Amino acid sequence: MVDGIENVIVSLYAKGMSNSDIVAWQNRPLEPVYLIVWMDGIVFKVRESSKVINKTVYIAVGLRRDGQKEVMGLWLGKNESAAFWMGVLTDIRA
Repeated sequence: MVDGIENVIVSLYAKGMSNSDIVAWQNRPLEPVYLIVWMDGIVFKVRESSKVINKTVYIAVGLRRDGQKEVMGLWLGKNESAAFWMGVLTDIRA
């Protein structure tokens, strides 16, 4: 499911989308009903303050009633927990 997410993120920037454009995309209205929602995360090693650390990009993909898959949102976190996923679900619901 998260295969190619790097390409999606890079393409958003390549199309000239700024961070604020991406935040607006993250806050857009979603469909009222999805048949299935997949949620997963992919860990990336990133350099921060001259150290390499792990950061995780979490993704929610929904299957719309018309059969199309839609990326519902992306979240950046350090570690996976029930509280983190509750925050993601709260964001999606809002």
